Order: sequence, then structure tokens, then C-alpha cells
Amino acid sequence: MVSSKNKKKQSERKPYNPKSEFLKAFECLRYRHNSGKVWQDFITMFACAISNSIGDIYRDQREFLYMNAISKYKKSEQKIFTDLAAATTVALVNFPTQDFLGEIYCELNLTNKDKGQFFTPYDVCILMAKINLIDVLDVVKEQGYATVFDSCCGAGATLIAAANETRQQLSKENKDFRECIRFIGQDIDQTVALMCYIQLSLIGASGFVKVGDSFSDPIKQDDTFENYWFTPSYYIFLKKRGA
Repeated sequence: MVSSKNKKKQSERKPYNPKSEFLKAFECLRYRHNSGKVWQDFITMFACAISNSIGDIYRDQREFLYMNAISKYKKSEQKIFTDLAAATTVALVNFPTQDFLGEIYCELNLTNKDKGQFFTPYDVCILMAKINLIDVLDVVKEQGYATVFDSCCGAGATLIAAANETRQQLSKENKDFRECIRFIGQDIDQTVALMCYIQLSLIGASGFVKVGDSFSDPIKQDDTFENYWFTPSYYIFLKKRGA
């Protein structure tokens, strides 16, 4: 039996807060490393881990990126990156209607304002999704699927809002948004593009993110795919379409 003293301790224990745990873990790495570099390495490693978990054709290349990033840290520090990934996963799996990484990125003042890097507030993205996707169900019924594209995706707030809006609309017709909607993003900044990729992957969205300039190097049919990052659910989409 649990004693009254232990029961009191359990009741006083604070619930797990992903954001607080993330910031606490991140702080442990800042005393010896530059914050921007730590963030970049974390995002690179997490994105590579997701990509390689589904057997991407660029597995070796991404394994090299992963090892190059993690080799900069002591073994005790390497474990902290697992905590960062866990906090991010818990946050987005349990509450997918948020731009978790984008908000923390801004809170840590890591955005590159010199390059005009400003993230759209998530509340604004929700409004945009509701306005622009009002007929998505009709498109899906007519074509079998629909595509949502953001040519300057940043951390993915616009696509995340679109994913949650389409999830709600399609669920009313007992349709799986992962099989009906393809989410595509592109950004010139590799770090924020991979932030978008991680978040789309964790909320179950089907699609991909391309790292590159959408003006000089847009997504095209004859592309090679070394700069493309496909989400795990994208393969569900391919299977559904018979590709």
C-alpha cells in the first residue's frame, strides 16, 4: 500500500511540462556552447533521426550529418539531446495545434532578423487556414487528394495550422487527412526548414520539405532529392495513391 506521505508527494508532483523541460535541458548545453550552434545541431540530429527511421535513400548522407553534429559534444551532453527530442515529441503528439519549435526559437532570440526572418504568429496562421481551406473537402472529393504548399515555410506554423484545419474538416467525413492531403514546404534556411520537417512529422502530416531558394531553385519534377525531407506519413500517402 502507498503511505499517506507518499501519496502527498505524488499529488504535489508537477505534471510534465514539455516547454519547461525543453528549456531546462537546452540551458544545460549553453554554458559551454553557442546557443545558435546548439539549436542547429539539435534540429539537424533530430531531423536525420526521423528521416533515417523510414529508410530514406539518403540515409548514409544524413547519418554523416548526424555524426558530425553530435561529435562536438561530450557523452554527458549527448544525452541531453534525447531530452530535447522527447520534450518536442510529447508536446506535438499530445497537442498538435501549436508551433512548438518556432515559438521556442523566437523566445530564445535565435531568429535571423538581418535576413528578414520573422515568424507568423500561430493564431494568424489558424485564421489563414480557415479562410483558405474552406473548400478543401470538395477538392478531396473531386480529385481524391489536395495539396497545401508554403514556399517560405519557416518552422511550419502555416502548414501546421493547415494540417489541423484539414484534420478537423475531413474527420467529419471519416477521412484520414494523412491520406488525403499532401503538405509541402520550402525554405532557404536549412535549420528552420528542418524545424518544419520535424513538426510536420510529429503531428502525422503527409508531405515533404525542400531546403532551398524557392525562386532560384523551386520544386520541380526533374529534381534530385538530396535536399528533400519526406515525413513518415508521406509513405502512407504514396501507398494510398498507388505510387
